[in-house]
Amino acid sequence: MQFIPLLLGMTLLSFLIIHLAPGDYFTQLKMNPQISPETIAAMEKNFGLDKPVMVQYFYWLKNILTLNLGESFAYHVPNAFLIRQRLLNTISLSVFSITLTWLVAIPLGIYAAQKNGRWQETLLSSLAYVGISLPSFFLAMLLVFFAARTLVLPVGGTTSIFWKQASLWQKFIDYLHHLLLPGLALTLAGTGSLYRLMKNNFLEALGSPYILTAHAKGLPRFVVLYKHALRNAINPMITIFGYELSSILSGAALVEIITNWPGMGRLILDAVLSQDLYLVMASLLIGGFLLVAGNLIADILLVIADPRIRLK
Repeated sequence: MQFIPLLLGMTLLSFLIIHLAPGDYFTQLKMNPQISPETIAAMEKNFGLDKPVMVQYFYWLKNILTLNLGESFAYHVPNAFLIRQRLLNTISLSVFSITLTWLVAIPLGIYAAQKNGRWQETLLSSLAYVGISLPSFFLAMLLVFFAARTLVLPVGGTTSIFWKQASLWQKFIDYLHHLLLPGLALTLAGTGSLYRLMKNNFLEALGSPYILTAHAKGLPRFVVLYKHALRNAINPMITIFGYELSSILSGAALVEIITNWPGMGRLILDAVLSQDLYLVMASLLIGGFLLVAGNLIADILLVIADPRIRLK
């Protein structure tokens, strides 16, 4: 039920802020002497920009309710057509990096918590600090440089030249091959912080009285660690998982631009720079939807993982 007021408030605020920026897309066209003022006025009227700001917003909102994302000023095509493939690439990149990050960080955090104070934990924590200190766009630049020098991974694009002649399995492998470079950049940037959180949560769980009681009952070590300690330590991580889902668009934008991955990052940047109003609003609407959906998924997963929440 919170979807509707949240999305309405976010889109209205965004719409007003965009109009506070000096000039607009058609202001840039007016500087071109080859385009007549009559043509520009007709284009503004066609897009509904000759009306007051609030009227423009409700005009846009009416189109959204009919699943019409509007038309791009710069590309002169429906925004849904521009966003469809780009969004699929961004979601593929984000899902790949989130999955890989969790598969690496969670087991390492559990292992380091059990080796707390020993050289294994010190080494892993040192590597985590290095990973946290390096931003994702810098890691992306290093990986692009490495790939360009060694030709181990392709730089840019989603497909190779043999794409049309390849089988379905070969197309999947080729797409995954192109996905590795930006995916590794996001994974390396996110693993360190997730590892530290998991290690600290697991250490806190291991020091709890119920763990001491479980050991006193003579339960096997595996059951104590992975049935009791892990189940309680994972709850805060589920909340973080929801936030990671909600930050799909913003988290991958810089890496996409640097690695030339054709996702939403470059599209949103170009739309903002050219003040392509309806394309920017469509992107913000999708981002807001992912934000609310990510938090909702996290809440549902918490209820599934922790019976105490269900009882409340």
